[in-house]
Amino acid sequence: MGTSDGWELAEDGPVPAGARWVIVDSMDDLSDAARRHGISDRAIALLEHRIPGAHPPAPNHAQRARLDRSPDGELILTTPTLSYDEATHDVHTGALTSVVGNDVVLMAELGDAHVLDRAVAKLTGGFPVPDEGVHQVLAVVVLTLVAEASDVEIGLGDAVADAERLVFSSARHDNPLAEIYDLKREIAEARRALSPVTSVLPELMAEADEGPGRRRSQPWLRRAEAWVDRLDKHLDGYDDLLSDMLSVHLAQVSVRQNEDVRKISSWAAIAAAPTLVASIYGMNFEHMPELTWTFGYPLAIAAMGAVCYSLYRLFRRTGWL
Repeated sequence: MGTSDGWELAEDGPVPAGARWVIVDSMDDLSDAARRHGISDRAIALLEHRIPGAHPPAPNHAQRARLDRSPDGELILTTPTLSYDEATHDVHTGALTSVVGNDVVLMAELGDAHVLDRAVAKLTGGFPVPDEGVHQVLAVVVLTLVAEASDVEIGLGDAVADAERLVFSSARHDNPLAEIYDLKREIAEARRALSPVTSVLPELMAEADEGPGRRRSQPWLRRAEAWVDRLDKHLDGYDDLLSDMLSVHLAQVSVRQNEDVRKISSWAAIAAAPTLVASIYGMNFEHMPELTWTFGYPLAIAAMGAVCYSLYRLFRRTGWL
């Protein structure tokens, strides 16, 4: 468990005595850490009910975002997190739980998004903080969470562009259906994780309106909400583009099948001509004048070749071959 003391949480002065940001290594230890740092029992009871893992979700199911205020005034915020594996194009979801008291904020993260690590780097690296008091930590963490979701959106956009080039490539390639469906599934997972964030941000705005001296919190909350809405629209656009690519690919498959059928039909027609002549000669009739004619055999061969060549030229001109 790591703690950070002594940050300047307001522009006009240092941190109030005892104000801290506590990062807990495990969700299971968050309740104990909250109890040690003076969070009320009623808030802890509410926290234990909301901690991810108390009610395990189904596989690949995003953690639900939720904002609660305890009777003693503490805020408990649970939000899903997103990360992206460029090698496999997989979207991974996690969860981030925050407990915001008067002079302390405790957080724990589940998953591999590493939102808290990046938020610490921003605060210690001079990142402009858009809020006051302990709520500046919440502001930076939420903005970092949305920034990580933006990276996921960019990664999915690149993967969709690669799939588009594959579908519209003139060269024959492996069937892209599996890749298209995989991307649609990952986009759906990302949107399931982002949608709860969209619903919880207005609640944070309402909480900001109720807090005294918290006028500066509204702009960053509105910016985060607009950012999430924009990401959702981009993901929706990617999903529509994949649906269009799927339709185009199926149309291409149909066209190729028609081309194959025409080629097969053309060669069958070409083969039918010599087959007909050969079958007639194979009947072994006795009274066939050309059987005793010196030029009968070469003339029959030449006639079959001429018919086959004529049919071949005809099918080439019509585009069947």
